[in-house]
Amino acid sequence: MAETLEPGASVSVVARRHDVNANMLFTWRRAAGLVGSNVADSAVTFIPATIAVEPTTASPPAPSRPTGRIEIVLAGGDRVIVGADVDAAALARVVKVLSRR
Repeated sequence: MAETLEPGASVSVVARRHDVNANMLFTWRRAAGLVGSNVADSAVTFIPATIAVEPTTASPPAPSRPTGRIEIVLAGGDRVIVGADVDAAALARVVKVLSRR
């Protein structure tokens, strides 16, 4: 925010330089009372902030797997029960063989 108070500073240019939305800078300026004719007379203290990524020791979550099962009853009465994560090509071959009987 301090950069936006310098003479000739453009809020949108400052926002782009710091990868911040310009509307947020305007909102913060209003909240700090930095909008209006007495801006130059305001005594404002800024606290520096740093954003850092902390290392994590937790392992990433395992990818979710489909749950449930599928039951196929063929015309001849044969039943095939497979998990929802069955390989479609393999299932098609099994159904094809069973339907020939």
